Amino acid sequence: MAKLFKATGMIAAMAAGALPFAAQAQDAPQEAAAPAAPQAPAQPAPPQSVEMSAAQLFQYADAARDRGDYPTAEAAYQALAADPDLDLRTEARFRLAMMYMDQMHKPRDAAVLLRRILDDKPDVARVRVELARVQVALGNLGDAARELRAAEAAGLPPEVENQVRFFANALSAQKRFGGGFEIAAAPSSNVNRATKSDTLGTIIGDFVLSDDAKAQSGIGLSVKGQTYYRLPAGKTTDVLLRASASGDLYRKSEFDDISGSLQAGPQWQWGRDRLALSAATTWRWYGLEYYSFSYGLTGNWQHPLSPRTQLRIDGSVLEENNVRNDLEDGENYTLALGIDHSFSPRFGGGFQLSGNRDQASDPGYSTTSGGVNAYLYRELGRTTAVANVSYRHLEADERLFLYPERRKDDYASVSLSGTFRALTFHTFAPLLRVGYERNWSTVEIYSFDRFYSEIGIVAAF
Repeated sequence: MAKLFKATGMIAAMAAGALPFAAQAQDAPQEAAAPAAPQAPAQPAPPQSVEMSAAQLFQYADAARDRGDYPTAEAAYQALAADPDLDLRTEARFRLAMMYMDQMHKPRDAAVLLRRILDDKPDVARVRVELARVQVALGNLGDAARELRAAEAAGLPPEVENQVRFFANALSAQKRFGGGFEIAAAPSSNVNRATKSDTLGTIIGDFVLSDDAKAQSGIGLSVKGQTYYRLPAGKTTDVLLRASASGDLYRKSEFDDISGSLQAGPQWQWGRDRLALSAATTWRWYGLEYYSFSYGLTGNWQHPLSPRTQLRIDGSVLEENNVRNDLEDGENYTLALGIDHSFSPRFGGGFQLSGNRDQASDPGYSTTSGGVNAYLYRELGRTTAVANVSYRHLEADERLFLYPERRKDDYASVSLSGTFRALTFHTFAPLLRVGYERNWSTVEIYSFDRFYSEIGIVAAF
């Protein structure tokens, strides 16, 4: 028996004027009679209702969409999306997402619906392709590329494979303006990443450290935000302007760590490769006092090694000015190589190798470091879990006069995070992140460890 929906309220009221129904009122009899007694004022008619099969309601919603009656179509699709049958609600969500994207120009809402479909059916390549298209419209090129790799991992029929190649080659059709933010409560066992030791060993004896120089626990507020604007400069070239800011704020303001940056530069795309260069400036305040300023150039190159694997190379050359200590002024050079891979539509990961050279005015502050970072992500129902582990080794050129040994550090960290889309509110979802950091150093003041967590909200797609 065909599934029936009883439409009431807005849908039924609109349907009463749009679809041919059986007569809803009888004509008044035409009789010559004595004048009737005065009648009570007419009462409003009760809301009309009509029963439709799922197929009829889909036709009704599609017709409303095609004639530009988006509120009616939206209400009908949402009624179908609440059906217990998975295939029906999947189709309704997909059609509503496409209407949000193509007719109503609401890509964020479209992205949430498409992600909800993939939570139930991760192997539907067509939905991942459309989500990649939406991510491009939002300016989230990294997320778009990841969805295309996941679509390839799911296996593609020829017609969808051609569409994937089309979008992979057309990622330059980007949203011109956009941005985002993240806010979270951030408890930490060591907010200032300081040593737990009460003393500091030097060549002239042990110094007693003040409380502010030792590890302090607390609960802070972590805030991150960014915005960008794109200026088309040619068929395969544009100029990208970016601004970002972040802050870790605590009750004790002497531990507040705030930074802001501006970047501007061209981006080129040929085939499936992308190259970006930017002039960059960064400001940092620590304890609400001006701490440092840097400026220079950054670059990024992305190249697909296969439909499911991408190579990324990042580099930067910066001039740094430390306001509090001129001996730390100098140049900073960074180079990193990373690979991202989709093992399946719901499982992926990657790693990055990096090197850094900090050429300071004083050889004791000049350092060379190298490290590796690896991550795995897994979609578990409507939750995305991400595990991250990293290691870095650092050595200073020479011993600082006050310390008995040349600085040598070994740093390691591990973290686990989850984004819970089942609790989505509009386009944002809760985020929980927990982690541990440990730094071993031959110079005691640089040794620290800390546990931390973040509980907040992020974009839900």
